[in-house]
Amino acid sequence: MNQPPLIKQRNTNLAICKAIAIILMCAGHAEGPTLLVTFIYLFHMPVFFIAAGYFFDKKYLSDPWTFCKKRFQGLYVPFVKWSLFFLVFHNLFFKIGLMNEQYGNWSGGLTHPYSWYQFWQRLVHIIFSMGGYDEFLAGAFWFFRALLLASIVFLVLYLLLYNRRHWLNHDTVPIVIAMLAVGFAWFKVANHLNIITVVQGGIRECWGVLFFALGVLYRRHESRIPEHWALTLLYFGLLLVGAYLGFQGMALGVQLRTVATLPVTGAIGFLMVHHLASWIDRHEGAVKRFMVYCGNNTLYIYVFHIISFKIVSAIKIWYYGLDWGQIGCHMVIHEHSTTDLFWLLYTIVGTAVPLLGITLYRKIRG
Repeated sequence: MNQPPLIKQRNTNLAICKAIAIILMCAGHAEGPTLLVTFIYLFHMPVFFIAAGYFFDKKYLSDPWTFCKKRFQGLYVPFVKWSLFFLVFHNLFFKIGLMNEQYGNWSGGLTHPYSWYQFWQRLVHIIFSMGGYDEFLAGAFWFFRALLLASIVFLVLYLLLYNRRHWLNHDTVPIVIAMLAVGFAWFKVANHLNIITVVQGGIRECWGVLFFALGVLYRRHESRIPEHWALTLLYFGLLLVGAYLGFQGMALGVQLRTVATLPVTGAIGFLMVHHLASWIDRHEGAVKRFMVYCGNNTLYIYVFHIISFKIVSAIKIWYYGLDWGQIGCHMVIHEHSTTDLFWLLYTIVGTAVPLLGITLYRKIRG
């Protein structure tokens, strides 16, 4: 059955939003100019959570198990699948030189081949806590866990709070959930608390609940929210000021001021991206087709962009005459990274190679 035009438009618009965000993620990981990277981090990950919340359907309130099943199939299963892939091939990547202990990360020496004990421990960690993934080749995998937990927590809170005969109804519950998420984030950060049952302490999951709720709210009030290039430029300017002032994104080492700034930068960043996506969506052509395809295949860019960066690292080693061991730098080669333009090539390759790979795979598979 064909989708109604409105649903198609929503799908393509949000797909383009995700495409913009995933390209920005690659650019952020490519270690370009400091101001640019800080700017990107203020909003690029919130876009994904807001986009996920946008498609939350009230029908799941009467069928929560279907929602949970879909979330597990779409997030937990690919997380385990690809985490195990990198776990199995971790030591091989060392043997062929893609990873090494000398240039493991910014401080060096923290990455190493796994012993059998470390292999099995990471395997258990992957399956039972959605942790244990390869930090150096699968460093973006925290997103799968954060979105899975955030969406389920949102649903549980919705079920607990909703009462159609009182003020906690479909219009107010997402607002209350967003406020609870911000309040808990403030309490958590102010008291230096960690949720010990959640890998990395749970702050990203907390932000995930907030932005998922904002996505639900955005869809319900979308017609009332104006989109204009003047507003988009205003959002851009505000984000640029935030980057200049050193505001944070969905980082782990959270400052208390982030509780006040991230909800704002994440929200206006999404509005900025959504307006740009709407403009692209209205113009048929190769750019729109690519962006929709990119947005519908962000999973593979998440999974393979870091290892794709190695292609550019090899070129950079040749260009500057660097030690070949620097191919093992995480995520990119750090020498000259904030002064040259290799971050552009990293971004292009990190986006294009995974897309080319999945396209060829599908054609071969038939």
